[in-house]
Amino acid sequence: MERVLADALLTQSREPGALLGTLCGGEASAERAETLRLVLQRLEERGAGAGALAKAAHEVAKGHLVPLLQASQGGGPARPRVLRAASAALRSCARLAGPELAVTLAEEALRELPDAPAVELLAAVAPCLRAPEDAPLLRRLARASVELALAGDAPPAVGARLLPALAQSAEPALRAAWDALSSARPGSVGNTGPELLVLSALTEKLLPNHERHGDLDARLCGRFWRTVQAGLGCAQDALTRKRARYLLQRAVQVSAELAVDCSCGPQDTKGPSLFWWSEKKRDELLNFWENYILIMEVLEGNQIHVIKPVLPKLNSLFEYAVSEENGCWLFHPSWHMCVYKRMFEGENKVLAKEGVIHFLELYEVKSLPHSPELSEFITGPLMDALSESSLYSRSPGQPLGSGSPLGLKLQKFLVTYTSLLPEETKSHFLLKFIQRMADRHWCAVPVLFLSRALASIPSCKALGGEGLLALRDVLQCTMITHQVLLRGAAQCYLLQTAMRLVDVEKVSLSDVSAFLMSLRQEESLGRGTMLWTELCDWLHVNERYFKQSSIGGSDGCEASLNAYVKNLVQEFVKSPGWEKESSFMPDGLEARLTALMVLLAVDVEGVKTKFREKQRTQNVLRIFLDPLLDALGKLGTNAYMPLLRTDRCLQLLYEVSTALQASIMSAAESVSQFVLRRLTMNELQDVADLDRCQLYLMVLAELVSLQVKQGWKAGNPISRVISPLKNACVRHLQEAEGRQEPTLSHQVQRVVSMATLAALCEAVDQHPVLQPDSPNAEPVDRFLSALPLNHMLQKPRSEEQSIGVCPLENGSVFEESSSKGWGKVVSQYLHDQWVCLSFLLRKYHLLIPAMESDMLECFLPAVEMPIQTLQSALDVLTILPAGRILPVFRCMEVLVPKLLTSEETLCIESFDVAWKIISSLSNTQLTFWPNLKAFVHFIFDHEILTIAAKLKGQAYFKIKEIMCKMIEMSSTKSGVFNILMRHCCKSWLAAVSGVSQGPFSSAKDYSELVLEACVFGTVFRRDQRLIQDVQTFIENLGQGCAANIIIENTKRDDYYVRICAIKFLCLLDGSNVSHKLFLEDLAIKLLDKDESASRSRTRYHENSLQHRVKNRVWQTLLVLFPAFDQGEERIKTSICTFLSKLVLKQALTVTLQWCLSHNFSVRLYALVALKKAWHLCKALQFEECGAWATVIECSLSQAESMHGAGNARKNWQRIQDHFFFSTFHPLKDYCLECLEAIFYTLPRLSGLTEEEWITLDKFANFTDIPSNAGSQWYLSGTALSELSPGDWSQQDQGSALGEADSQTEWADVQKKIIPWGQSTLESDLELAFQDRAAKLGKSISRLIVVASLIDKPTNLGGLCRTCEVFGAAVLVVGSLQCVSDRQFQHLSVSAEQWLPLVEVRPSQLMDYLQQKKAEGYTVIGVEQTAQSSDLAQYRFPEKSLLLLGNEREGIPANLIQQLDVCVEIPQQGIIRSLNVHVSGALLIWEYTRQQLLGCAEPPS
Repeated sequence: MERVLADALLTQSREPGALLGTLCGGEASAERAETLRLVLQRLEERGAGAGALAKAAHEVAKGHLVPLLQASQGGGPARPRVLRAASAALRSCARLAGPELAVTLAEEALRELPDAPAVELLAAVAPCLRAPEDAPLLRRLARASVELALAGDAPPAVGARLLPALAQSAEPALRAAWDALSSARPGSVGNTGPELLVLSALTEKLLPNHERHGDLDARLCGRFWRTVQAGLGCAQDALTRKRARYLLQRAVQVSAELAVDCSCGPQDTKGPSLFWWSEKKRDELLNFWENYILIMEVLEGNQIHVIKPVLPKLNSLFEYAVSEENGCWLFHPSWHMCVYKRMFEGENKVLAKEGVIHFLELYEVKSLPHSPELSEFITGPLMDALSESSLYSRSPGQPLGSGSPLGLKLQKFLVTYTSLLPEETKSHFLLKFIQRMADRHWCAVPVLFLSRALASIPSCKALGGEGLLALRDVLQCTMITHQVLLRGAAQCYLLQTAMRLVDVEKVSLSDVSAFLMSLRQEESLGRGTMLWTELCDWLHVNERYFKQSSIGGSDGCEASLNAYVKNLVQEFVKSPGWEKESSFMPDGLEARLTALMVLLAVDVEGVKTKFREKQRTQNVLRIFLDPLLDALGKLGTNAYMPLLRTDRCLQLLYEVSTALQASIMSAAESVSQFVLRRLTMNELQDVADLDRCQLYLMVLAELVSLQVKQGWKAGNPISRVISPLKNACVRHLQEAEGRQEPTLSHQVQRVVSMATLAALCEAVDQHPVLQPDSPNAEPVDRFLSALPLNHMLQKPRSEEQSIGVCPLENGSVFEESSSKGWGKVVSQYLHDQWVCLSFLLRKYHLLIPAMESDMLECFLPAVEMPIQTLQSALDVLTILPAGRILPVFRCMEVLVPKLLTSEETLCIESFDVAWKIISSLSNTQLTFWPNLKAFVHFIFDHEILTIAAKLKGQAYFKIKEIMCKMIEMSSTKSGVFNILMRHCCKSWLAAVSGVSQGPFSSAKDYSELVLEACVFGTVFRRDQRLIQDVQTFIENLGQGCAANIIIENTKRDDYYVRICAIKFLCLLDGSNVSHKLFLEDLAIKLLDKDESASRSRTRYHENSLQHRVKNRVWQTLLVLFPAFDQGEERIKTSICTFLSKLVLKQALTVTLQWCLSHNFSVRLYALVALKKAWHLCKALQFEECGAWATVIECSLSQAESMHGAGNARKNWQRIQDHFFFSTFHPLKDYCLECLEAIFYTLPRLSGLTEEEWITLDKFANFTDIPSNAGSQWYLSGTALSELSPGDWSQQDQGSALGEADSQTEWADVQKKIIPWGQSTLESDLELAFQDRAAKLGKSISRLIVVASLIDKPTNLGGLCRTCEVFGAAVLVVGSLQCVSDRQFQHLSVSAEQWLPLVEVRPSQLMDYLQQKKAEGYTVIGVEQTAQSSDLAQYRFPEKSLLLLGNEREGIPANLIQQLDVCVEIPQQGIIRSLNVHVSGALLIWEYTRQQLLGCAEPPS
């Protein structure tokens, strides 16, 4: 048609130049540009290109086409058509006008790069340039094009048109492009896409063929293959990966076609070539690469059910890749690593997990030769993949606490892989592995399993000092996590790694001690654990082989642990002469290190000697610590001992005091006298000295504890300093009150005195034996009580400033620096004052009046004026930081019960202020939990609860409001409700064993707390569930993991709330009236809770929160029911038996109704339930049910005969075999008072999630609430505990889905055709549908499908998908609004984005069909008519139009008359017609089949 039109125009115009001028005139449009292209191309085909025509072509190119290209840069809907037409016309002009025009245009365009019009112009004229004459220009053009493409932000036309045009150019351009590509600096993964863009555009020229055997062969270049591998494994976009697969596939095809051996050369002298071909192994090579490309294509689908059957083919790749003769690699292992990289980089985490597991399992079945690429892959992409926590989740059906399958496979893999490594490479690999662990911040779960895998490697001398340092760095990474147990376990494994892998000859004891100090002793390295014993054994075995330490024997020969520790203590205790005296405390880290090594040396020595443990410890400690004890003995008498030395001695004394109990008391008098002098003689004068004060007080408290253990006797060395210490502190405080402008030293002494008094008060609290026997108030108590509360210490001026002297004694530092951090000092002073006041209030709580009187004289003002004291407490809470408010809460705990009746408003204010502080601390781990515990003890004090419940005033409702807020906070912060419930239950149980019912009397008023505790528990997120699983796994290791022994279980898990409530209820006595009233009230509220959960509109599904709440409600009721049977008047039948009869009677009524349901599954379950209930009724001899016997027996008999065969019989039998219908007995199993049956066995058998299983051990281990050992609640369960969960879901049994896993290798697998996503089109999205399809390489037929008569969106969506798949030209619909319908989109799966849709309403169909007939289309109706043709006999013409009828009425009669032919589908069945979508799909496929076979003929 186009050639005819062009010839007609040229025939009518005698002068082609005039015709061209006419076409160039007027307004530019796509139609005019396309007409100009047709004429120029026809002139070019005729061979007319000289004289006037050449000149005219030159003018058209320069005067019209080039400006047209530049003008089309602005965009618009017609831009793509204009660009293509102008480019093609320009190419024809260049050929008509001669090569000079092409050269001129190319030179101009090169100067204008990277503009899009210049690219289009170059793409048009590049094929017109001549090889010999224009070689320099071609080279410049090629280099500029490649550089532009590699820049990454080039116009799309570079890859779409310019580079393919270069591929058609002469050899110089191709060589220059290859050189430019090869010389480009290897970039990152982000540069892979542009490189592959260039390579794919030049592929056919870069690979040899039969006609061209030049020296340019990309197969022989390593850079080419590394780029392809980067695209296969690491590229993020599908377009880049597809280009890489295309290059690989073409290279393999070319190699097979040429049948010539080749090799690109090894990457190094040891490894195999990146690519090679040998005709001797042609079949093996083709098989390998076909499987490889298939795997890479299937991975694009990102669907695990499609990918899993292909993984066995990956195993075969490894079999091909390793030579059986010499065990070396035949194929470069980097190709296999690309597959795993692709799996790791995908968005599907399940696929990533499958990839990781598949790689880890390789060495279980194969012995692969060593390769540096494998090691780099393990320490690179594999470790990056292992950092994802979700990969470590349990497999379905795996028991709770059994460990992560991936973690166990990782452990086995690392052991196997390292054992196969050569010794010279093992050290390098392990060092790199550990350094990679230290390079990033790991989550708790991955670093735990990686550390565990390292600890499993057999002992070898692989790591030196650098490796030990890397392990220290990993330890620092573990400290970031908040999961304390996981953090501690990781530290244990890293210590075991060090003991197994460190070469002791390359590290010194100093290196080892520095590494040990990186561990937290309170989390991992605890004395007495198996890990501590293992460390001692390791030191004992290797102590003679360590490298000489910097702190070693003087002769260099004695490098034993004992010598090292002796020198360590001596160096630590003596004050270095070169170190200047400083006002700051020495770092306590060195003291902890020295103490740790001393204790280790003691226990290592214990391995050698056979003395009794206590005697051995004391003897060895005396050997090591003689320098310390000697220095301590001189503290009280040597006033000139350097301050640094005294600080160090006391720090070390504090660290080893627990092990040095007997020896230390010999120096107790000297130490206590030194502390007395330092605290009372104005020797502490600087702010920095306050840290020193804390050290002295800690040492004094430790001495007091040791003395109490040995027996507190009058006149002991410690008791002789306490009284002078108190008196001196009181004197200093009294003197400070009268000073107008106190100096820094006086203020520091004031703070020290208050801190000392607070420490003494706490010591008396801990050791009541220190309390004087006198009942009268001591002078110290009266003084402390009379001190003004919340007194803000004035920021002092130094003595030098007062007299105008600036410098200090020890330098030129200005005194202002000494009072830095004064706010911290003030807060410490206020904290210590409230510590003293808390002690006084508890000591004299009986003197606190309920109302303040107008007493003229108060002996203890702070105690006898509680309102003012409470108001001061509220004031100080606004000043103190979070870490200092504990003593204030303790004071409020004593004051509020006394004032709640008379000063309710003030007490409510104290509640509000305290809660505001606690809620603001919820994200602060260190201070939140201690403050929360003090807050709960304050607000929920049993006296406050009792008084508030009795008054029923605002305080009562405020307490309930806070209770609700705490429960709400528990849903996001586990452990809050635990502390509240534990405290309340313990306070209520205080009276259960006694006569007084005071504390328990308030329990009924707060029964909502117990109710919420019984049903408490949130639904964990997946990440929270993973943490719980791993913690359970660590706990199940028991003593095998030292962290379990050292770290105290805080019992903050949600299930402990329910355990606490249930144990509390089990301890209540049903014969006690108050207890029974409480239980009855709770039971009623539980039933209300169950009813409200049933009425909830929230979606109710298996293991949903509503389902769990209902289960918890009835578990609690089962615990309560036996208590209702207790009492003086016992009823004849137990409550449980009575209730079971009621339930069975109602069950019969309900199940009989459901047996008549229309739904088969409902009837099936109802009949099984009826059978179970009826057998129980007959066994219990229910007389009331005798009237129903005939109906029920007939129903069950009919059910047995109805389910006689087939799938129904299988379901009938399987459901009856479920424990609930076959074994369970409601009286014997539910009514047995056994917590294990209620909370573990039945939930497990019923299919509840494992989060709802509570074992009997957890009840027993929760010791905060006592267990009644004689109670049958804690007996073992029934025979049900021996059963396994069954499947009672009614379903058709088919082939197991897991069969794919059992296959070694499938003969055929799914391979999805991967459509190109929209993201790959970038700026070409505005192209028309045909253009977009053409860009994808999609073939478009001449078939038109008309579906205007179809109404249903589902049929239209299916047709749209079918038309797009088989390449129809257009789909005609009645309204384009159908595209937005969700049902249409669900069926079309985005096909409407790739297929032209045209709207033709049914009323317009007649005109549309006539128009298409005029265009040469054959109109074919899909309808059964009297003259219709058989589809099997009909031959479709190329230009066919299919008209589909309406779903019900078919094609209307008036439209049938417009049809050229009707085609019907032959059928064999009874139903008269097919679905319209199915009918259309059959005809569309038949048309496509005939066109593909080339058998289109005129209609028969």
